[in-house]
Amino acid sequence: MPVSKEIEYNIRSFAPKDLAACRLLYTDGLISGGLAPNDTGWDIDNIDEVYMRKPQNHFWVASTPKGEIIGMLGVQHHETGVGEVRRLRVHRKHRRRGIGGALLETALRFCQQKGDVKVTLDTVMDKGIAVPLFEKFHFRLQNTKQVGEKELLYFYLDLYSGEKKHTDNGK
Repeated sequence: MPVSKEIEYNIRSFAPKDLAACRLLYTDGLISGGLAPNDTGWDIDNIDEVYMRKPQNHFWVASTPKGEIIGMLGVQHHETGVGEVRRLRVHRKHRRRGIGGALLETALRFCQQKGDVKVTLDTVMDKGIAVPLFEKFHFRLQNTKQVGEKELLYFYLDLYSGEKKHTDNGK
């Protein structure tokens, strides 16, 4: 049975009341076998402190009109001019409806406003879901790394390159 592409949602800044839902999205999105050895998930338990109290970082959620959190994404800055997209998750039953693209577009606008020249991200997600989305936004695969039995993919996007960026909220 085909999944309807139509769903109403809003992208907004994280609020403390969203923490439990974000934690569920995070754990639901983990590849079988749990966390990568270098990932503690500490930032998800501390979203307000890690993402919302520093002006160079931010965290967004996608929510339905009824308040259900169906997606999330954060941006952190560990070096000047480089934004790192983190924790992109969309609830399983709402994937392939433009939500991930809308979250990513929001993050890219934020990074551009901060004056970043580069955006990075990494994933151990199912390549069939993640890679087409990242390619749609002109991210390039920088390298891969084997972490246990998983392949970690590192992507980057040069914001200063003059390439046409996707600007229709991923839809």
